Amino acid sequence: MRVELFPPDSDTEPRHWVRHDQAFAMMLGPGSIEWGSKRSALEKFDYKACDLALCHRHEGEWVGLMNVPHLQLGISDAALMAASDEPNGEVELRPHRKFADSRLGALATAVHAEMVAGFPSGRLFLDSIEQAMAVALVSGQAVRHRPVRISRGGLGPARLRRITDLVHARLEDELGLDELAQSVGLSTAHFARMFRKSTGETPHQFVLRQRLERAKAMLRAPDARVLDVAVACGFKTQQHFAQVFRDVCGFSPTGYRQDFLGYEATCESEACSEGTSQLVNRGSQSELPTG
Repeated sequence: MRVELFPPDSDTEPRHWVRHDQAFAMMLGPGSIEWGSKRSALEKFDYKACDLALCHRHEGEWVGLMNVPHLQLGISDAALMAASDEPNGEVELRPHRKFADSRLGALATAVHAEMVAGFPSGRLFLDSIEQAMAVALVSGQAVRHRPVRISRGGLGPARLRRITDLVHARLEDELGLDELAQSVGLSTAHFARMFRKSTGETPHQFVLRQRLERAKAMLRAPDARVLDVAVACGFKTQQHFAQVFRDVCGFSPTGYRQDFLGYEATCESEACSEGTSQLVNRGSQSELPTG
């Protein structure tokens, strides 16, 4: 998925733009854009935050004053074809100068937040978002498409084991949705649906949970550095690791370690006290008169 951020542009000279990928834009604040199929016939569209526009594809269009910050997202043909179950070719979508879609808006907002943070969640997160966007675009804006097929089954045990083994072997690496899907011989869209049907989680949620479980195991070692744990578990920065750990687990990595080590120390102390008590009791019994 191609992600581009456009600040407000004060240039009033009309420009001719042609995009060959399928793109849509989400406005990040109030403002306006001048659009038109002809240089001499531009029309002004007023926008508010979260309004959407679905761009023309392969057809040139004239753009004048763009007095609004917006996020532009390019969706790949592979994602669109997978969402429409088309074996090849292109999925034709209806262009819109201005429209609203709560699902697309929420997904685009998530991408914008990820971009502002420096894309810490990695490729699999963006792949999952792109696939969800493609499904929403195909179901709501396709000119001609077959309904998205929802399978009633799920991935079999052998395929789930293959995915789990791959994830455990590559936790510290970037994993893409296409790589996971290819490992079990499925398209990305079909794999994503089947995986959630089988596990109740998206692939991204599953991988994130596996990373956090490994992180917990590593944090139980008192000499492991939090930065080393973050890198070994596939997080790009220690700050992102700490934030995700806190959001999911309810406390920081350091807090988790302190709690665990405190619990271990308590258990050892109790075991030691119990052992001492038994020795004292045994000693007392040996001193009792025998007759």
